[in-house]
Amino acid sequence: MFIPADRLPPGFVDRIGRTDSVAEPRPAATVVPMRDSPRGPQALLLRRNRSTGFVPGAWVFPGGRVDAGDADASLFAHGPIPAEPPPAYWSAAVRELFEEAGVLLARNPAGGFAPDARSTDLANWRDALLEDRASLATVLREGALRLALDRMVYIAHWITPTAEPRRYDTRFFIAALSADRTAIADPREMTDAQWLTPAEALDRFAAGRLPMVFPTVRTLETLAPFASVDDALLAFRDRAIDAILPRLVRSDDGVALVIDDGETNDDRDQARDRR
Repeated sequence: MFIPADRLPPGFVDRIGRTDSVAEPRPAATVVPMRDSPRGPQALLLRRNRSTGFVPGAWVFPGGRVDAGDADASLFAHGPIPAEPPPAYWSAAVRELFEEAGVLLARNPAGGFAPDARSTDLANWRDALLEDRASLATVLREGALRLALDRMVYIAHWITPTAEPRRYDTRFFIAALSADRTAIADPREMTDAQWLTPAEALDRFAAGRLPMVFPTVRTLETLAPFASVDDALLAFRDRAIDAILPRLVRSDDGVALVIDDGETNDDRDQARDRR
């Protein structure tokens, strides 16, 4: 896969290979919020603030590092725990979706979904999470809520190439949202939010109007054929997911993504050992 330089975030090409050592990838989770629309399933994309350290200016899905609090056993007390990946990745995906987009994928005792961050209480809890004054477990307990993991599915496992100074061992998920859910981007990390069908996003990317990095583009390509969000959930549920460790190859015109089977398999063994 090749991406011309003008379709990548500013400065991305110049940063490749500017490290003398290989960083250990940190556990992370990325979630693709999806909702049905008259034009087909839409995915939520956020634009990263240009002052952020990781892919500044890129359009991405909500996501970030797995925190210690994401492994709190109380988060999983009200339902079955998914077998793969480890539970902390699932709760990290829910937390990042709430922090970055203002959507809390949780249910109340009656089975209804939690309101968006336009609610004063939820907005306050979102700020508390972002400022490390609360954990996701606290937010759920105080709101009498439980994770809605039945509306999520694990779809991909990407590991940042060794050429990058910041590396992540990232599990990707789909989160199915109702058509009326809105997104409120947090300006501390994001500057904009757009709901687009995968085809619309890829067309804008091809035209140079939506800079993205490789995993985002590949994920959109994977989701483009589905006619509904439920179709996507069904296709990925219980599917075996292999780790992908790509190499980045810089040229005068852009960057190529190369996936070597040997490196992918080796890294999958290392990832299993870390767990």
